[in-house]
Amino acid sequence: MKRTWVKVIAIVVALALCGAGAAFAQTAKKPEKEFDVGKALLDSYDLIEKQQYKKADAIIDKILAKDPGNPLALNNKASIMVSQKKFDKADTYLNQALGKAKGYMVQVNRVCSVGNICLAFKPVASGTGNQDLEPLIKMNIEMVKGYMTAGPVPGKGLR
Repeated sequence: MKRTWVKVIAIVVALALCGAGAAFAQTAKKPEKEFDVGKALLDSYDLIEKQQYKKADAIIDKILAKDPGNPLALNNKASIMVSQKKFDKADTYLNQALGKAKGYMVQVNRVCSVGNICLAFKPVASGTGNQDLEPLIKMNIEMVKGYMTAGPVPGKGLR
């Protein structure tokens, strides 16, 4: 009989400790906020449109860390490189994006021209797209390559 009580008390104490530990773990640990790639793409586009390229670039780097090879993020990062006149880097990002762009459906509701040559695309906040991103990226590649091979602007020097 004595043994039974000892077992019962040991089980009750163990359950109480487990319950207290679980309650402490829930209050001590804050859940991490989930990074929303779609919202980040929209936010980065808005910053590109406002010509706040450093902030937009930081957001796009976070997107690419979460979703490496995201063709829309790579395309918009290329537009930032164009703003900095880093055409070789823009070309590199666009060619990386091209590999994953086929079949990547977007619905572009606004475009932003950076340096009159490279377009950044703003996707619709929700829903599915109806436009393949591949031809849009090909167009950007052609514009960047054309700009890289063009001569200096008369009276102004390098582009």
